[in-house]
Amino acid sequence: MSTAVRTAKLAAKGGFNLFLGISLSTTISALGVILLVRLLTPTQYGLYAIALMPPALISLFRDLGINFAMIKHLAQYNSENKIAEMKSVLVSGLVFESAIGILLSLTSFFLAGFLAINVFHRPEIEPFVRIASIIILAEALLTAAQSTFIGFERMDLNSLTMICQSAFKSFLAPLLVFFGYGTLGAILGHTTAVIITGILGIIIVYLIFYKNLHGKNHHKPSFSTIFRTMFRYGLPLSVSTILGGVLVQFYNFMMAINCTNLMIGNYQAAINFFVLVTFLQIPISTVLFPAFSKLNPEKEMETLRIIFQSSVKYASFLIVPATTVIMALSKPLLFTVFGERYSYAPLFLTLYAIIYLYTALGNLTLGNFLNGQGKTILVMKLALITLATGFPLGLLLIPRFGITGLIAATLVSKLPSLATGLWWARKHFGVAVDWSSSTKILAASAAAGVITHLILSQLNSQGWISLIVGGTTFLIIYVTTIPLIRAVNIVDINNLKQMLIELGPLSYLFNLPLDFIGKLILISQKAQPKKHR
Repeated sequence: MSTAVRTAKLAAKGGFNLFLGISLSTTISALGVILLVRLLTPTQYGLYAIALMPPALISLFRDLGINFAMIKHLAQYNSENKIAEMKSVLVSGLVFESAIGILLSLTSFFLAGFLAINVFHRPEIEPFVRIASIIILAEALLTAAQSTFIGFERMDLNSLTMICQSAFKSFLAPLLVFFGYGTLGAILGHTTAVIITGILGIIIVYLIFYKNLHGKNHHKPSFSTIFRTMFRYGLPLSVSTILGGVLVQFYNFMMAINCTNLMIGNYQAAINFFVLVTFLQIPISTVLFPAFSKLNPEKEMETLRIIFQSSVKYASFLIVPATTVIMALSKPLLFTVFGERYSYAPLFLTLYAIIYLYTALGNLTLGNFLNGQGKTILVMKLALITLATGFPLGLLLIPRFGITGLIAATLVSKLPSLATGLWWARKHFGVAVDWSSSTKILAASAAAGVITHLILSQLNSQGWISLIVGGTTFLIIYVTTIPLIRAVNIVDINNLKQMLIELGPLSYLFNLPLDFIGKLILISQKAQPKKHR
């Protein structure tokens, strides 16, 4: 087994608990969203989405990288058995998160009227914003707890809080809407779920970690010293996240003042469907390829190049067809799950899906690569490029074209920073995307998507029959085309199976199509010499 495959396989095994937690919580959330969208009208769902925007915007400035610092220093001090330092990190992180959470929650609460009337031009959302303001404090507590779990490498507890939050939200919000509370019920359910989970997380931190930190404190650092250390470490890492969040919230603001509640509800319903792609992004981005941080480019340059190129290829092999089949099945998917009231959602879903096709250009791999190699300043500069591109595009396109303008601005703004990052990585590390493979994977997915769409257009049904026929058609065409155009080879198939096996029972979902592709590749290889006779 090669070093690259072995490294990715170990990473997959180490992150399996986290993957299961994310997968289960995402599934529960998806079911909750389906119930909520079916119970609310598109206009009510749009109003619900708008009411959560002001607290989300203010919350961007809550953490300032303290969560990153808690993870880093807890892991470090735990390995060094420095009890006093661990206690100081826990207390400092919780005090900071609580203090800034209270401050920003109050800010959001008292600005609710101004924002509702003068910014979003929807006076009716004022009470919703006031209620949702407490989410900022609740999320601060939850973030401190989850950072503690990760720092102590207790991924099971981190997964537990994620699952609890999804379960409470998916139960309470639809329940309150069902009993006639409408948009108010959705807001109350969402807010209550975060509050309960945040408090639960802090209780677990106290009972399992803080209460059991015993030992002699030969040197007890002051809280101010620990906090300054954490702040210096965490602040640069938070800048890129804040920049990206500012652009998203700017788009949300432009959408809120230029689009109707009906169109916003359709858009929110559409993007909820990309939870299906998340199931593939998580193991690839978070689990299968965190190996970049373990590699020294001075000693392992060739391995670094192989992992970079392979990660782009394998991510594309899984995510590009998953995205394309969602595009091809957008109408039956949305109408079957959410109902035909969301008539604009299929178009928005198809257009927004394009951003996931950027995986074939290296979009999913590049950020992991640069962060893993410690190039956080470059990542921040790339975020600034995206921001500088996205702001004028949003100002130009959203007022004129509404939701389609927002999607276009999102798609275009990603390209300059992606191109710059790829150029820099190639110049300084010699890593590059296998453009031939990416092009073939895109071509195979496009062919399968077009044929599937044409077949479905001849069917009268838009329900489960269309989904089954369309999904089966797409899968057959894709797995047949991929080996014929030599987008992957038998080594790639074996590598994928070796890495995915560490995902436990979930690996069986991939084995059947991978085995079929592998057999087609072997058949084509045996038949190849006969053509030259």
